[in-house]
Amino acid sequence: IAAYYILVTAEASSNLARFDGARYGYRSPSSEDLSSMYVNSRTEGFGDEVKRRIMLGTYVLSAGYYDTYYKKAQQVRRVFQDRYREALEKVDVIFGPTSPFPPFGIGDKMDNPLEMYLADVFTVPASIVGMPAVSVPVGFDSLGLPVGVHLICNFFEEGKMLGIARQLQSLCQEVPSN
Repeated sequence: IAAYYILVTAEASSNLARFDGARYGYRSPSSEDLSSMYVNSRTEGFGDEVKRRIMLGTYVLSAGYYDTYYKKAQQVRRVFQDRYREALEKVDVIFGPTSPFPPFGIGDKMDNPLEMYLADVFTVPASIVGMPAVSVPVGFDSLGLPVGVHLICNFFEEGKMLGIARQLQSLCQEVPSN
């Protein structure tokens, strides 16, 4: 999960750099000069989580930290890709839970980004290796909150994965709840 957040924040930082309010993105109406336009546009136009990711991404891409963090995360990505390819030579899909715990309320974890990031722990591998994946609703927990199963397939096997996902969802809808 650490490698994933290094890669994701680096990509977010790089991709969002152009959203400066001058040519792209939100432009603050309360700017008096060019410098304040940049500061105000980015301050007002991005939420706390986006700003957090931009800052972390800029850090891991900066001189002196690129090799320590970003380059190593790319190496971890390659190892994961190789292992997933090997596993998917033996099976059609890999599946497991979508989340380690039930959904939390909107805004509940903003003060605890680590806990918020850990909600993605089961879906991160597909994202880090770039393989097709889908989450399928399969029922509800005791509080009536949705529960999902996450499927990952090999490259160019999306049709097979979606067929399995449809069958799984269909079977789960037929099973009576409590």
